Amino acid sequence: MLAYLDCFSGVSGNMLLGALIDAGYPEAELRKILAGLPLHGCTLTVEQPTIHGFATTRVVVDEHGPHHHGDHHPHRGLADISRLLNEAALPEPVRDRALAVFTRLAEAEAAVHGTAVAAIHFHEVGAMDALIDIVGVVAGCFHLGIDRLICSPLPMTRGWVRCAHGEIPLPAPAVCRLLDGAPVYGLDLAQELVTPTGAALVRELAADFGPMPPMRLARTGYGAGTLERSDGRPNLLRLMLGQTTEVAEAQQVEVIETHLDDWNPEFWPHVSEQLMAAGALDVCLIPMQMKKGRPGFLLRVIAEAATRPSLTGLIFRETTAIGLRLRREDRVILPRKIITVATPWGDLPAKEVTTAAGTVITPEYEVCRRVAQEHHLPLQEVYAAFHRFFPPSS
Repeated sequence: MLAYLDCFSGVSGNMLLGALIDAGYPEAELRKILAGLPLHGCTLTVEQPTIHGFATTRVVVDEHGPHHHGDHHPHRGLADISRLLNEAALPEPVRDRALAVFTRLAEAEAAVHGTAVAAIHFHEVGAMDALIDIVGVVAGCFHLGIDRLICSPLPMTRGWVRCAHGEIPLPAPAVCRLLDGAPVYGLDLAQELVTPTGAALVRELAADFGPMPPMRLARTGYGAGTLERSDGRPNLLRLMLGQTTEVAEAQQVEVIETHLDDWNPEFWPHVSEQLMAAGALDVCLIPMQMKKGRPGFLLRVIAEAATRPSLTGLIFRETTAIGLRLRREDRVILPRKIITVATPWGDLPAKEVTTAAGTVITPEYEVCRRVAQEHHLPLQEVYAAFHRFFPPSS
């Protein structure tokens, strides 16, 4: 299932959970999942208000009991959250993904406050409502079979918000940290639209950020927030579910380029390995004729938006570049995955690509090279033997 998250009014945990329910995640399934959490002292209410003419779903968590009065929520560290999730009767994929969201939050808070992750105690995000939001959202995506989520650019507002540390500027520092590398835009509104929980969820769950991809739309859900926007616009989050309309998938990528005319190309194998390890999708080095007749190189890196900061920093460290060109481009890719195939040399990994004409299985170069070296065979013989078992038209 392909999903697009239209954050025209930002994103929060409860809005995303409401949108999932509105799009078909059964409330009964949510309550069954939450019943496995070893937490007490709250009431979960699912409402269906009509807002600006839109039929929506709003999730409200009311905390009560001896430890939940006013603004005094329990403070929990990441280890406490991990223990709670491991004690809960949750499907393993849900538990692991929910813990990954909390880990992102802890790492962002630690970076903002200049301390270790283990020293971070969640305040707002450690309260029961955030546990319910995060576990519920991850479980909802799992239940609906969402295997790819694309998120729209996010609105960054101004103003101030009160938290456990006092008044902090918007967007919240943790939100800024969580959204490093993500596309954002400014909005002249003195209210919080993107919460730390919402930012952590989209960074963990979204495969990419950008415009809505081509899809055959199946259904749409609207999640309502509790905030009343001061500009009168609806505080809603739209979730659109569907199937891709083509075998090929449309994406957007970041292209990073620079010209190098005073750099030793012997360093390229090292640099290319570092770039791929840092998350680049592809890299290349192209010989070119520079100004004044000097030979040089065009260094090009293709990457997802989230990895751009680390890749640009690496290029500046590892080359003589003093400037980079950045742009966003569309690309279309065919679905592919790594499979294991039986060969005369044992089970080996190969790439399976789905095309309009059928499935194509191709060997990996490094795997074939290793087989050729270990068995003292010509590399072309290994490729030929592989294709006898798996012809290109298979």
